[in-house]
Amino acid sequence: MAMMKGFSNAFRIPELRKKILITLGLVFVCRLVSQIPTPGVDWQALQRVIEIAKESSSGGGLLDWFEVFTGGALGQCAIGFLSIWPYISASIVIQLLGSVIPSLEKLKKEGESGRQQLAQITRYLTIVLCVVQSWGIATMLSHPGALGPAFAGVEIVTNPGIGFHLMTVIGMTTASLFVMWIADQITSFGIGNGASLIIMINITSRLPQALIQAWERYFGLAGVQASAPIAELPILVIFFLLVVMGTVLLTQGVRKVAIHTTRRSVGGGNTYGMQQTFMPLRVNYTGVMPIIFAQPLIQIPSALIMKVTDATSTGFSGALYRFAQNLSNPTTLHLVVYAALIMFFAFFWVATQFNAIDISENLKKDGSYLPGIRPGRATAEYLDDMMTKITLIGGTGLLVVALIPMLLMGWMNIPWDIASFFGGTSLLIIVGVALDTLRIMESHLLVRKYDGFLSHGTLRGRGGV
Repeated sequence: MAMMKGFSNAFRIPELRKKILITLGLVFVCRLVSQIPTPGVDWQALQRVIEIAKESSSGGGLLDWFEVFTGGALGQCAIGFLSIWPYISASIVIQLLGSVIPSLEKLKKEGESGRQQLAQITRYLTIVLCVVQSWGIATMLSHPGALGPAFAGVEIVTNPGIGFHLMTVIGMTTASLFVMWIADQITSFGIGNGASLIIMINITSRLPQALIQAWERYFGLAGVQASAPIAELPILVIFFLLVVMGTVLLTQGVRKVAIHTTRRSVGGGNTYGMQQTFMPLRVNYTGVMPIIFAQPLIQIPSALIMKVTDATSTGFSGALYRFAQNLSNPTTLHLVVYAALIMFFAFFWVATQFNAIDISENLKKDGSYLPGIRPGRATAEYLDDMMTKITLIGGTGLLVVALIPMLLMGWMNIPWDIASFFGGTSLLIIVGVALDTLRIMESHLLVRKYDGFLSHGTLRGRGGV
């Protein structure tokens, strides 16, 4: 009831109403871009290739991953297929390089001017990634037989050649940069983080299809008999609610570290009193990055190995092919490697992004300290040890959420389109972005003396991917 009243109050505030309408309009334009087909591509032939590729895997493969995160743009090879992902990839690369390249690290510390220069570098890198990726897509579409013998003789492109390559590169690069511009406009004039919101919309655009599949599975559809007992549905719904609750706890969980401040500056250079504040260390500090890194690192090498090895061989080539095949499908080997990569990248991301030494030095400069911990090196070691323990807990929770879709597919034979909403990157992004967007809207409501979305307390969110 409080939630519905909060949405109703949101449209009573002119400024907030304008932001919401701008966001909805820009998201609609973004979805249109993802539905415009690439010229020169035979849509029906492409559908046959995708169906053959999906039949060779058990779901959750690279094609399914692309289908979810591009909002269905893969199916018709839309010019918006790349969507916001080149910009996200470029941002991640610059963020990681900023921890190892001194010049980039210096820019990060130069305030607003440094951030603007980093943003410009990120955009240039986005263009490079768009050109490389779109050229690769054009090459793959022109030569589908290179994907395997099952695709030999299939003609996806009506007139292959340099003209098709250039047209695809220009179309997809322009569309991706346009989506990036839309994301910036949402961030500046709309509600929430534009890039994260676009990714969330792309994911949720697959929800109607998942609901149709669920209805067909339990109730049948258009003459198709139900393939699962109806008693399974309430169990699945309850399990879904429990997973969402756990994901919310993982997303919002923080470890508060007490900080004492010996002095605080105010106007006129005066200082007053000792104060106590808290440093919030997020349990899921890494967000969805470990899952985003882990999935391609399994699927892409597996696909390359299966391409260069022989499935019919009884020697080393055949064994390597079978190993790659087991690794790419949701087998025990896949789950073990996937889990190991997620935990590795969870600690790797924290090691590169959480600088305990800088935090301890900043606390020392501000006249702050942790109770019972000496300032300087001792504080840095304490924070580093604390973050390691928190990362272990957060990484374990992230691992559980990431494995749930694969376990549902293996144990209950649930299709990937349905299982993907029960965990993994999809659910984490949806929950995180939704909470952050609602928190921003709630802040507008509270400032103008309206009730928030909860009867007691306020929402906490965290944006970004």
